[in-house]
Amino acid sequence: MMKVNLNKALIAVAALGAFSAAAHAQSSVTLYGSLDAGIAYVNNAGGHSAWLQSSSLISNTYFGLKGAEDLGGGLKAIFKLESGFDMSNGKFNSTGSMFNRQAYVGVQSDKYGTVTLGKQYDSVVDYLSPLSLAGQAGVVNLAAHPLNNDNIGAQYSINNTVKYESANYAGFHFGGLYGFSNAPGQFANGRAWSVGAGYAAGPLTVAAAYDQTNTDTNAAANASAAATVPLGGNVKRTFGVGANYAFGPGTAGVLWTHTRIQGATEGGINGLNARFDNIEVNGTYGLTPALAVIGTYTYTYGKTTGAGTSSSDPKWHSAVLAADYSLSKRSDVYLAGAYQHASGDVFNNGTVAIANTASIAGLLPASTTQSQVAVTVGMRHRF
Repeated sequence: MMKVNLNKALIAVAALGAFSAAAHAQSSVTLYGSLDAGIAYVNNAGGHSAWLQSSSLISNTYFGLKGAEDLGGGLKAIFKLESGFDMSNGKFNSTGSMFNRQAYVGVQSDKYGTVTLGKQYDSVVDYLSPLSLAGQAGVVNLAAHPLNNDNIGAQYSINNTVKYESANYAGFHFGGLYGFSNAPGQFANGRAWSVGAGYAAGPLTVAAAYDQTNTDTNAAANASAAATVPLGGNVKRTFGVGANYAFGPGTAGVLWTHTRIQGATEGGINGLNARFDNIEVNGTYGLTPALAVIGTYTYTYGKTTGAGTSSSDPKWHSAVLAADYSLSKRSDVYLAGAYQHASGDVFNNGTVAIANTASIAGLLPASTTQSQVAVTVGMRHRF
């Protein structure tokens, strides 16, 4: 009899262990990230050439935690906490903010899509950045557009947001974001919203997105995206479309974005209105399974009006060429060069003139002239 009871006990323990393992398999937490460090040379950084120990000139340096719990019926509870930092000194990218890239929690449905709340990226980043060399198309931060005027380089995310992303319907998906101002009595002042859609079929991917940010410069701690609008503007509107086409070991892409900024400030001149159009052509090609070449050219033309000037027409020509060699699935080394030439004036009313100067992707110290060259060699590790 004791032998029978012992067998029953062993069966019960085994069943309990199997149930525990199954329950554990229904939820997961993953530590992930990317580390990028190198040495960079800049021919003009505030009037002098410079050698720099660099971080994030190719890929953002960050770490994060993400997790999912299976709720049954095709539903999952999800979360993500992500922090960007500087490999050169170990400091977080944003003072006083630990999870400065993303911090959200939400519910994901296989059938209906995903709803999340917290600090998140806008639809321009979600839909257009993957088609840009500065985004997932090449992951080269040096290729971000001048002044990061359209945030195609994902240099900031939006606070206080609720976001929806649809399920994938035969290659088509869409979504949108709304960022609350969190400013008492000022519902619209400091809010942000965006929408986007994308379609992928075989080698072709196309997408479009619109984003609007209303910045309350007097309530920076509460505003959704305070201090992120280029030239200190009060309202930023960005619209864009893009496409990528894959062929063999390569991908070619084209992207156009249009940004308008109201209430901008430059060189102590207030009340400016600015417009930027960015036309980007990019490509990647795998010469071997381990070695890839990456390149892009972006033409940016702008226009500023107001504050006593009829019109100024700043322009930028930006180009990046890089080679990337994979040491393994997670580690690679790279060599990249970037060039930018600026022309025209940011502001000119006939009495006061502010000349346009080069500043590659806004990541390197600005040049005192209208041209700038940078070269970087480094290593990247993803985990």
